[in-house]
Amino acid sequence: MTTNFYAPPSAIRAGRIVLPEEEARHLRTVLRGEAGDAMTVVDGDGGWYRARIDHVGPDQVVGTITEERDNVGEPDMDVTVALGILKKRSRFETFVEKAVELGARRVVPLRTERTERDSIREERLRNVMVAAMKQCRRSRLPDLAAPQSPEALLGGAEAELRLVCHAGAGAVPIRQAAAEAAPVASALALVGPEGGFSPSEVEDAAEAECVSVSLGARRLRAETAALAVLHSVVGAPPNDVDGAPGGHGQNG
Repeated sequence: MTTNFYAPPSAIRAGRIVLPEEEARHLRTVLRGEAGDAMTVVDGDGGWYRARIDHVGPDQVVGTITEERDNVGEPDMDVTVALGILKKRSRFETFVEKAVELGARRVVPLRTERTERDSIREERLRNVMVAAMKQCRRSRLPDLAAPQSPEALLGGAEAELRLVCHAGAGAVPIRQAAAEAAPVASALALVGPEGGFSPSEVEDAAEAECVSVSLGARRLRAETAALAVLHSVVGAPPNDVDGAPGGHGQNG
């Protein structure tokens, strides 16, 4: 079966995999998996496994590992993307989902001077991230940071390339900024909420060695801008485990 399943590292030991209850029910009731079938499992920590199903019970599926690889579907660059918390939760969830698909290693909700909401639904977002990881055939679950200010993030983050999305004086096109910095192993991109960053936040970012970047003449929604920056920095998705292109438009 082509669907990827998720099992945490604690569920994988001694060459065996035990799927979590929800994943096991999906395999049994939706996909009609049976003993002898093959399944693909990722552990969210970079582990990718192909396994033979040995047992299918009402709430448990057990398999034996037949192949194991590391960091399947993962980009070479470690990219953190930070977006101001959006007023509409569904739009922030869409951003998180797509950020996982595009290869972000870490997602940071920002509390800025212009955010109208200061909290996130952490459990909901983590579920969205797990589903996106499986769908796009990644093996590593990105980190979801606690909401924080741009100042706190910039004070603690280590990245070779730092970008702030702000189309003011001195801003350079995002692709130019990415190309001029290449090659880099890590990057941090900051995008404001609906109203953008305040002048003082932009100044603080500049003092923290962030490059101001623009995304062109069109005005983009905040979540679209964050994804555009991410794609420009990370680039095209890597090939999947079978050597085929990274699955554009394919459903898991």
